[in-house]
Amino acid sequence: MSSANHYDTLGLDRRCTTAQIRAAYRRLVKQHHPDVNHIQPDATIRVQALNTAHATLSDPIRRAAYDCELDESVSAGPAAPTGRQRDIAQDVMLRVEEFIRGATLTIRVNDPANPHGTETYELEVPPETAPSAKFRMPRAEPFTGSFVVVRLRALPGGRFRARGSDLRTDLRISAARATSGGTETVPGASGRMVRVTIPAGVTRGAVLRVTGEGLPKPRGGRGDLLVRVTYRVEVNVSRGAKRTSSSYRRILGR
Repeated sequence: MSSANHYDTLGLDRRCTTAQIRAAYRRLVKQHHPDVNHIQPDATIRVQALNTAHATLSDPIRRAAYDCELDESVSAGPAAPTGRQRDIAQDVMLRVEEFIRGATLTIRVNDPANPHGTETYELEVPPETAPSAKFRMPRAEPFTGSFVVVRLRALPGGRFRARGSDLRTDLRISAARATSGGTETVPGASGRMVRVTIPAGVTRGAVLRVTGEGLPKPRGGRGDLLVRVTYRVEVNVSRGAKRTSSSYRRILGR
């Protein structure tokens, strides 16, 4: 059981589900609990490691942060020898359209250990770059052999919400259009308008998929644009003629 990797501690891989994490934790705690293993001096340590692993991986936010730490440790490679600095990892946020048309970035590193002051690197992001792409820029003296590792992420907010290479956006239509169906347009990731086919009788909140209008994929091609339809339901209220007391008596059979 490894204390350095929570997945190893639970005997799982990184693709495991929350249910698998819970099941493995319960099974292993029961197996290694000090009440069961009186003769094992490290039983308490094992259970503490299981508790830590379960608390980290069963919480989606803590698990995401832990996965990022694992990714950074992998990109940095094995521990650097004496006198060599570890790599510097940094996430950089790009606008949606910059993944498609490319971008020029200036990366400045202010490392107190650098006697020469601020390090400046120019990074050319080529067109059709996928989200989560990584770029490694070698550092100069006195950090020869180490790198500045930049990982690209989609800037949150705005018109689109990115999830991997897919994009989500909203389209508000009229109730008449929802009833009859037809065609509407929405701005696409590249700036041009994209046609969306609305089926007749579409429900509020329905998600329509436009294939190939998302962000670039790591292995080529594009993700999809997912369009959520919203509209205001028409509600008409009318008033009837005021009834007299005799009318009410007739209705009640009096």
